[in-house]
Amino acid sequence: MLSMSELAMNPNRKVKTKCYGEVRVWADREEAKAFFLEAMMNSDGSEHDRYSGIYIQLENGLDFCTDEDEED
Repeated sequence: MLSMSELAMNPNRKVKTKCYGEVRVWADREEAKAFFLEAMMNSDGSEHDRYSGIYIQLENGLDFCTDEDEED
């Protein structure tokens, strides 16, 4: 049986990230998560906040994850 997070997660493994203005397309969501988790663990301050924000978006299954604040 799948857990709730697996059911809610986007089944598409491809994901696009934008960090520090650089857009990167990942063929595998797990690879992107590993990259941003490592970056998050090796940083602090605002840099840590950027990486952790993207990591959380990846965990939540978004197709496009960014470190930019949403404009209203």
